[in-house]
Amino acid sequence: MATLPVERRPLTLAERSYLPQIARGLKTTLKHIFSPNVTMEYPEVQPEIPAGYRGVPTLVTDPHGREKCVSCQLCEFVCPPKAIRITPGAVPEGSGREHIEKAPEEFKIDMLRCIYCGLCQEVCPEEAIFLQNQFSLNGLTREEMVHDKKRLYELGGSLPDRHFKWDKKKAAAEHGNAH
Repeated sequence: MATLPVERRPLTLAERSYLPQIARGLKTTLKHIFSPNVTMEYPEVQPEIPAGYRGVPTLVTDPHGREKCVSCQLCEFVCPPKAIRITPGAVPEGSGREHIEKAPEEFKIDMLRCIYCGLCQEVCPEEAIFLQNQFSLNGLTREEMVHDKKRLYELGGSLPDRHFKWDKKKAAAEHGNAH
């Protein structure tokens, strides 16, 4: 069953001259010229960050200023783009952290590869890595965008420890209960 072609009606003089479309465009332009600006003057005015925003991954210390990361490397294994690289090292003797087996000798996150998924934060058993509210991150070279351990601690700072896990274990060990 063949369909017949649809006959098009001829264009009117107004449609051929584009005048109605030009007038509609000018009306929109004039409406926006006299309305208040909605543009944010970034970077002078920072946008409001919503709760739960996943920004830059950083390392944090406990309230005593101690490194929380124990080099379990779970964040490295779970990272989909493989942006995290950890080299485990030994904990220095006499540092007061003998209850920890390892500490990161080297910890790097390639921010050009990071997809801000938050899996590293979710999997960390020590709550040592957090995605902060910082969203503006820049560098002039690729090397500047690979953050080492020192830079990650600068960005992360110190967060309150909700569990005080190591303080409880240390207190238990002092009273003769190693578990």
